[in-house]
Amino acid sequence: MKVLLVKTSSMGDVIHTLPAITDATNAIPGVEFHWVVEEGFKEIPQWMPAVKKVIPVALRRWRKQGWLHSAKEIQTFIGELRQEHYDIIIDAQGLLKSALITLLGKGRRVGLSYRSAREGVASLFYQARCKVIWEQHAIPRARQLMAQALGYSLPTDAPHSMVNLPANIELPAVPLENSVLFFHGTTWPTKHWPEVYWLQLARLMHESGLTILLPWGSQAEHERAQRIAAVAEGHVLPRLSLSQLAALLLKVKACVAVDTGLGHLAAVLGIPTISLYGPTNPQLTGTLGRHQYHLTANFECAPCLQEHCKIKASGEPDFPPCFTTIPPGKVFQQLREIIQVTL
Repeated sequence: MKVLLVKTSSMGDVIHTLPAITDATNAIPGVEFHWVVEEGFKEIPQWMPAVKKVIPVALRRWRKQGWLHSAKEIQTFIGELRQEHYDIIIDAQGLLKSALITLLGKGRRVGLSYRSAREGVASLFYQARCKVIWEQHAIPRARQLMAQALGYSLPTDAPHSMVNLPANIELPAVPLENSVLFFHGTTWPTKHWPEVYWLQLARLMHESGLTILLPWGSQAEHERAQRIAAVAEGHVLPRLSLSQLAALLLKVKACVAVDTGLGHLAAVLGIPTISLYGPTNPQLTGTLGRHQYHLTANFECAPCLQEHCKIKASGEPDFPPCFTTIPPGKVFQQLREIIQVTL
C-alpha cells in the first residue's frame, strides 16, 4: 500500500504525527508513505523507516515572497506530487490549505469530518471523512485518523515512534556530562517564560554543577542565549539542524522547555523534559511520552490560548503574569528530582 500523507506544519504538529506512522507500519506490512511537509521540517519525516519519500512544500515562503514570484517552484512541486498514483491520500492537517494540496495528488482523498477538522470547510474536498473527537490531545487524534483511514484497529499501548536518526551526525564540541538543554525560544509572546527567570534558573543550575546548553534559531534567541550563558558559564551552541539537535538530545540528562516544537522532539525521543505552560493547555498540545513533566500556570485566566496577554505584571511589559506561578525555584526543584530519578 502506498499512502500520501499531507501534514505540513508546525514542527509540533509534524512530530505529533510520528506515532501514527509507527502504528500503521506495525499494522500493515510493507506500507509505504510519501509525506508533504513544510521545507523547514523535511528532516523529521526522514527519520521514519516507512517514509520513503519526502515532498517539501514552501507555503510560508511562497506567501511571503508572492505567489506569482513563486510560480516556477509551485509548478515543480505540483509535478512532483503528481508523479505517483496513491492508494490513499490522507490530509492529517484539517485545514483548507492542506485539503487543496490533496486535490493535486492522484488517489482517494480521506480526511477529518466537518466537526472534527480545524477548518470544517476542508472536509468538502475529501471522498471519505473520519470522525475524531476534537477535545483530546493531538497525538491520539492523529493515531485515530490514521487507523480509520487505513482500516486497522487502533493499538491500545502508549504511543511511540520508530525513529532512526542518520548515522555519523556531527555534534558540537561542548561538555555533555551533567548537561541540560534550555529550549527558551518559541512563537507566541505569551508562551515565553520571562528571561529574568531563565537567568535565575541558570544560576541555580550552575551552582549545583550542571552544564547549560543553549540552542537558538533566530537573532533574538541567539542574543538571549548569550545573556543566559554569561551568568552561568553556559554554552551557546552553533546553529544546528534538526537531526543534529535530535542526536544531541540523546546525550543530555534533561531539558527545560517552553511550549515549543523542540519540546515535542525531546518527548518523542524519551528525554526527561520539564515543559512550562502559561497560556496554552498541555491537555491538548502538551508533550506526551516517557519522562515528560508539565508545570502549568495556576492563574485565573490560564490557559487563555491567546497570543498576546491582556494583563501585564506591574513594571514588566514582557512578563505574562500567569508565569509568576511557575518561578525558577519550582522548576529547579522539579529538575533535581528528575535528574535524581534518571541517574
